[in-house]
Amino acid sequence: MIYLDYAATTPLDARVFDAMLPYLRPDGVFANPASTHGPGFKARAAVERARAQVAALIGAEPGEIVWTSGATESNNLAIKGALEFRGAGATGRALHVVTSRTEHKCVLDTCRHLEAQGCNGQPVRVTYLKPNADGVVTPEDVLAALTPETLLVSLMWVNNEIGVVQDIARLAQLLRSRGVLLHVDAAQAAGKLAIDLANTPIDLLSLSAHKTYGPKGIGALFVRRRPRARLQPQMHGGGHEQGMRSGTLATHQIVGMGAAFEVAAQRRASDEQHLTALRELLWSRLQALPRILRNGNASLMAPHLLNVSFEGVEGESLRAALPELAVSSGSACSSATAEPSYVLRALGRDDELANASLRFSFGRTTTVADIETAAAAVIRQVQWLRELSPLWTA
Repeated sequence: MIYLDYAATTPLDARVFDAMLPYLRPDGVFANPASTHGPGFKARAAVERARAQVAALIGAEPGEIVWTSGATESNNLAIKGALEFRGAGATGRALHVVTSRTEHKCVLDTCRHLEAQGCNGQPVRVTYLKPNADGVVTPEDVLAALTPETLLVSLMWVNNEIGVVQDIARLAQLLRSRGVLLHVDAAQAAGKLAIDLANTPIDLLSLSAHKTYGPKGIGALFVRRRPRARLQPQMHGGGHEQGMRSGTLATHQIVGMGAAFEVAAQRRASDEQHLTALRELLWSRLQALPRILRNGNASLMAPHLLNVSFEGVEGESLRAALPELAVSSGSACSSATAEPSYVLRALGRDDELANASLRFSFGRTTTVADIETAAAAVIRQVQWLRELSPLWTA
């Protein structure tokens, strides 16, 4: 099988596996990093080394990295924590958040939870911006949605279904001058795009290890120190992670994330070149088919993603006809529902076309031969399904 679902998860890099082993063995470094004895200090040193490795990839300070279980928890902590802290003491007005309709489910569901439950006894109002037909939410769109009550903007850097890259750097500058906090989901951006938080005034940024050849179950939240982004914790206990996220740290997973991000920093430029070439090769081959649609702005695209809609075929039949390819119809986090992609529907695709879409995502081990084989299989099956359809007319 050819694996083309790297946006859902990546395999563990061999160097990451080797780095984690000493912290998994029964006779290895197993102590609690919070313990004040020799083995604990040794575990703590590994945790802090990994914190510095993660920070280095995104141009942050090690002390600005807070460990979490993944980007979903990071997004929850950022949005709920920021709103609870900034909204404390606010009375007589709704707390306002701006986001977009094409965000990850964990951001959208968090916002809907806040709308339903409120925050600090105050109502919460959320503006869900509609992207243009190319999936772009411009900084001007965001600014037009701001009100005097806006406390937070949450926008993903790279869309996890269509790969569109938002102009976060420009938006960050504009929001900083207006005193509005900016949270960015960078799960699909880290290791793929150049990120320099020393020069980009993002306040909160979510990260995940398993999208970057690290282990599952570990992530991080960047929390800016200067000017300080303040959060109310969502997990209470021993006051770990500067009081923002209590719980015993998973040393082996943290070490894995650190190693993965260090490798990503070393390989980012070469990975970008490799992945971009594969993406464009696949698109060029698929264009042998008439009436297909590339979803997302082709000039504002992350290197590892290509989303294509195929007119005249039924989506479930197309996916079933490609057992040799590991591809998806959208986000793995939304696969429990049989509904067409809400991201593609937000771009204006109808249900039929949104359902007849495939997300191809590529990785370090994807080869040109893989792309040629995959393209041939897709073309063959789309042509076959169209021939079977009484509604298809070329």
